[in-house]
Amino acid sequence: MKAITLLLSALGGLAAVSLLSAAEITAPGAQLELLTDTCKFTEGPAADVVGNVYFTDQPNDRILVWTVEDRLETFMQPCGRSNGMFFDRDGNLLTCADERNELWLIPLSKQPRVLVKEFDGKFLNAPNDLWVRPDNGLYFTDPLYPRTWWKHRDAESQQAGQHVYYLTPDREQLKPVATDLEQPNGIIGTPDGKTLYVADIRAGKTYAYDIQPDGSLVGKRLFCEMGSDGMTLDQEGNVYLTGRGVTVFDQTGAKIQQIDGPKGWTANVCFGGKDHDTLYITATTCLYRIKTRVKGAY
Repeated sequence: MKAITLLLSALGGLAAVSLLSAAEITAPGAQLELLTDTCKFTEGPAADVVGNVYFTDQPNDRILVWTVEDRLETFMQPCGRSNGMFFDRDGNLLTCADERNELWLIPLSKQPRVLVKEFDGKFLNAPNDLWVRPDNGLYFTDPLYPRTWWKHRDAESQQAGQHVYYLTPDREQLKPVATDLEQPNGIIGTPDGKTLYVADIRAGKTYAYDIQPDGSLVGKRLFCEMGSDGMTLDQEGNVYLTGRGVTVFDQTGAKIQQIDGPKGWTANVCFGGKDHDTLYITATTCLYRIKTRVKGAY
């Protein structure tokens, strides 16, 4: 097994996929394909219903899109230093706008609307990643990563803890729903709206919760002993975590595949493309993709 894995790694130097389940997740013979390396730091990939993949280049304050026609285009610049992103059921792009620690809704008209700009009279720490549940209620993580562009705040004006928040579908009520994590980062929920996965990146763990109709979370349980920057799901319920490449876990929390990229850090991941069976990976200055046997849940 070791010899075969090393051979796969040597082919182009782009990906080392474990022999254990290469035929189960990635398409036979698939290797990572570099799409662009023209960014400073890529994050927040999210696919629209057509399969176009939007992603952020936060240091350059822009949202880019890799189209289904294989073109790289600029969607918005400036973009509030957007980080994590997700599309709601109405086709609006929701973004974690880190410039002023806000949550934005961006319609196709590209006229952003601020959904959240504070909690309890103080700035949010730095909304990082989000997921929109089927009824358009949304969850987002709010870790603290100090930014060089913050000129509007100080330690007294930010939140005391690093929490997960829930915003109601009418966008009127915001409440913390997970307050015992060290540094929540990646987040994703199941398409049926019943289970939420949250990565505590500082603790090196990912947890699963049962979602209640009012947005609260119960039944916290350890999913796996790994934190994550970004996350996604496929239609078989497998969970994709990022950091040192992409690590895939089945629904029981058992590791089933490792996809190692050539860059030192993999920030985030999503499915996209015309058939939604291609995994798009943001890794430092680059955007990559790899063909998969499975289709994405989103």
